[in-house]
Amino acid sequence: MKRKDGIRIKSSDPMYMVAAHVMDKRMDSMNMITIDIPVDPIADYVHRKRDEGGMKISRLAVLLAAYIRVIDEFPKFNHFVVNCNIYARKEIAVGMVVLKGGSLTEGGTMSKIYFQPTDNVYQVQERLNAYIAQNREMEPENGTEKIVKILLSAPGLLRYGVKVLRWMDKHGMLPKSIIDMSPFHISLVLTDLASIRLDPIYHHVYEFGTTSIAMAMGVNREVPKRKGDEIIYEKCMPLGVVMDERIAGGSYFAMGFRRLKDYLKHPEVLEQQPQVIDDEIKKIFKLEE
Repeated sequence: MKRKDGIRIKSSDPMYMVAAHVMDKRMDSMNMITIDIPVDPIADYVHRKRDEGGMKISRLAVLLAAYIRVIDEFPKFNHFVVNCNIYARKEIAVGMVVLKGGSLTEGGTMSKIYFQPTDNVYQVQERLNAYIAQNREMEPENGTEKIVKILLSAPGLLRYGVKVLRWMDKHGMLPKSIIDMSPFHISLVLTDLASIRLDPIYHHVYEFGTTSIAMAMGVNREVPKRKGDEIIYEKCMPLGVVMDERIAGGSYFAMGFRRLKDYLKHPEVLEQQPQVIDDEIKKIFKLEE
């Protein structure tokens, strides 16, 4: 079945083809883990770039740049399952909540931001700056809010409209214009709970749409770590991660997140263009050798 936002994978491991039918809902296939990311390498890098002048780099930009590198090397992180079929996503889209006016009292809006697999940390920061500035404006509304207003514009439209959208999405008939506005058709849900001083949660991956991975950043905490014969405490940023098991196995996810931690220990490597990009990503994004 053809989709506007993905290419069907027909050569996947048979076990995952079967799993997509046995676990036909994301709630059946959710695996959860907390990953503790050492804070000091990221903080030192952010402060160093700030002292150097020029563009200010945020820890969010560092995290996203590292995650894009993981997709480059582990493309299954950008796969999704719809109607028991596995697809490779044609884009890298991250859904985030942004506070309007930068204040809790203004309420939040959720939309998505697009990246390219070749983005370095500077390009990621530029995209973030533009995204946040646009979504903090009270007007105009973003695409997500426009859909919601349409669905609420007439009695009963929300109930039946959502059912129609679900059916169209299941059968690959959802227009690209709707997919582009939908916050449920994304590579990653990312929420920063540290900004409101909360611990990480395990954020659900939506049943509607194509989201396969959700990540919540929590407030920093001290994590015990053995160093020689003593136990020391390392300041870490906890990430609550939820994964759709049908797109990849545990060992694959483990290698990918281990790679994520490696990049975050050495954020300076994210300033360069990625050196390793999987053949699948090159083909889908039409990247030249």
